[in-house]
Amino acid sequence: MLLAKFTGWTLLALVRLLTGAQARWWGCPPKAEQRIYFANHQSHIDLVMIWAALPQELRSITRPIAARDYWTSSPLKRWITTEVFNAIYVERGGSAPLPADLSVQENPAAAPAPAERVEPSLDPAPAPAIAPAHPAEAAQGQLNLDAAPEPASAPPPERLTPGTPEAMLPLQPLIDALQSGDSIIIFPEGTRGHTGEPQKFKSGLYTLATMFPDVVLVPAWIDNVQRVMPKGEVVPVPILCSVTFGAPIQVEDGEERRPFLDRAREAVIALRDV
Repeated sequence: MLLAKFTGWTLLALVRLLTGAQARWWGCPPKAEQRIYFANHQSHIDLVMIWAALPQELRSITRPIAARDYWTSSPLKRWITTEVFNAIYVERGGSAPLPADLSVQENPAAAPAPAERVEPSLDPAPAPAIAPAHPAEAAQGQLNLDAAPEPASAPPPERLTPGTPEAMLPLQPLIDALQSGDSIIIFPEGTRGHTGEPQKFKSGLYTLATMFPDVVLVPAWIDNVQRVMPKGEVVPVPILCSVTFGAPIQVEDGEERRPFLDRAREAVIALRDV
């Protein structure tokens, strides 16, 4: 579609004018192979920044994830993310749509804080009451809710069993994209960080990596983009930004979820000072 191509070129020129959108291929070359790019997350325009940093031959086969409620909140946003970015829409706020027979009762104590925007994470969704989760696993196997703190008397949150159909529903759009041969861009923190240090990675990256062992996992560090459009601002500020792509990693034989996610996070952080 000519209009989509023209809009893409216009956006690319605008992003490069505002940020430079410098791509630094430090650990791997730009190669047309199926990849999962995983990066730090500090701004709504992270997906635009990393999209603009990729060369054309990679942009055409790479799909970023986008929070459905934010990026479809207006006809223009929906059109751009659909026709230009070819984005994969995911639910945010911790509620992936479930079929009627899998619907769960909402927990009022875990309702999202209304003032805080939440980006999509890639973890399985909260579960109906089955059994309390062990505290060490409480941050795994769920969509990030960015919820208000629960009262001290509230029972521990319950989780779906990892790998069950219910738990895999939030990941299904990404699984479909990978099965069709697309590369994807994800932000394993789930929510945007504001300290300069990536937050703990959610478990979706591990799930996808184990399901698709032949897909190349490429860490990336997006630098300075939070200063282009700080949280709450709507007018971008020209700031030189860059995206550094690192050496690919993979899940080692027998490697468990949390050690892998910590290692993946360290691979992203290591690119900050390259």
